Amino acid sequence: MKKLSARRRHPLAAVVVLLLALAATGGLYAAFAPAGTAKADETAQSLAIEEGKKLYSVGCASCHGTGGQGTSDGPSLVGVGSAAVDFQVGTGRMPAQQPGAQVPKKKVIYSQAEIDQLAAYVASLGAGPVTPKEGQYSPEGADIAKGGELFRSNCAQCHNFTGEGGALTYGKYAPNLEGVDPKHLYEAMQTGPQNMPSFPDTTMPEKQKKDIIAYVQAVNSDKADNPGGLKLGGLGPVSEGLFAWVFGLGALIAVAIWVAAHTAKAKKS
Repeated sequence: MKKLSARRRHPLAAVVVLLLALAATGGLYAAFAPAGTAKADETAQSLAIEEGKKLYSVGCASCHGTGGQGTSDGPSLVGVGSAAVDFQVGTGRMPAQQPGAQVPKKKVIYSQAEIDQLAAYVASLGAGPVTPKEGQYSPEGADIAKGGELFRSNCAQCHNFTGEGGALTYGKYAPNLEGVDPKHLYEAMQTGPQNMPSFPDTTMPEKQKKDIIAYVQAVNSDKADNPGGLKLGGLGPVSEGLFAWVFGLGALIAVAIWVAAHTAKAKKS
């Protein structure tokens, strides 16, 4: 009897076995689930690159080369990153219709899914700026006043004070920023398209880019007020003062001449 009672299991033994089984199952899941997820992501990325290469061969290779190395008709795309592709193709600038001083914005011919595939292929050619997430470029919570200071210091020289654009040299121009998607504004600052300098995070942190985007949207919204009256293209107080001086003074001179002429006629009569 004593021998049998010695072999009798402890009341908590079943609970311990169950906990060990659950721990083993959790360990197996932790060991294999992430690997499976990573493999699925890798497969999806490979498919995107493959489809992007097909799109590239049809729409881009004639100018940028079969491997993105560039030609006399188009620059190298090695290292430009997915952000540059999303901006250029997402705004219709690429594929370009014809060569010129600057490629204009036009109707987009690719879907966003196709743009993502093209971006994945170009990104595979060499590391570069990555397409931003919504949280990076959303103006929510941004400092509009600080964005105005940053914009006037870094952007107004070309885009003018309210982002309405302006002419540059040799047929180039700074485009109007009104109505531009916040993501494309962020990507433009990241990549520096065409004549624009680039502002990577090492030069202009993400928070400052958000502030600038918030400012551009605020001054170009329907709710924006202009206390100065006629904004004259948003060129600022100097242009408005010059306008008032030239045309205001001209109007005063014209009135003075008219009064003098009529006074002389009145005296003669």
